[in-house]
Amino acid sequence: MATDAAGPGAPASVDKVPRTERGRRTQRAILDAAAAEFGEKGFHEGSISGITRRAGVALGSFYTYFDSKDAVFRALVADMSAQVRDHVGPAIREADGRIAAERAGLLEFIRFVRSHKEIYRIIDEAEFVDPASFRRHYSTTAERIAARIRTGPDDTQAEVHAWAIMGMNVFLGLRYGVWDEDRTPEDVADVIASLLARGISGSREGAKGAKEEV
Repeated sequence: MATDAAGPGAPASVDKVPRTERGRRTQRAILDAAAAEFGEKGFHEGSISGITRRAGVALGSFYTYFDSKDAVFRALVADMSAQVRDHVGPAIREADGRIAAERAGLLEFIRFVRSHKEIYRIIDEAEFVDPASFRRHYSTTAERIAARIRTGPDDTQAEVHAWAIMGMNVFLGLRYGVWDEDRTPEDVADVIASLLARGISGSREGAKGAKEEV
């Protein structure tokens, strides 16, 4: 998905930015339909006609905002990245302390994934359909994590820690958001907060200890 500068519904090119509220609603409908189409069928089997049918718009409306299937896919990756950022951001900012912020971010991410399971298929396919978007999604996410955990300008470990936290969250979202929902997001977030606060050797004290730390 895209950089922080790209908001939901980033179009294929600047000249195709909707200029009216109606246009923004149409573009939003197309992006939501593309998420359903690609999430269900994948990029190669998905089609523009399938997207327009799901969106309830004419083919001409699609080309008003996107040049091709590749273009709408790139915009969709950017859009989903921005949706995750906008969903988890407020909870992170409201948290009291670094461990609490990471717990809040993971909690909201799992909640988001449970209602947007298609995000994993779409992002995974981006690695092959549009590698630049795939790399941008993870790089900018790691940059945001590093920015909030960095202790100072000389902190050389923040980037490594950020990629570790992001990787952990990605697979926790896959396991407890997409594959199965056998544990509550709160339970998973508590376990990870304990892990972050105490390390692997102390993480067995469980969620109770995590709550004391945050």
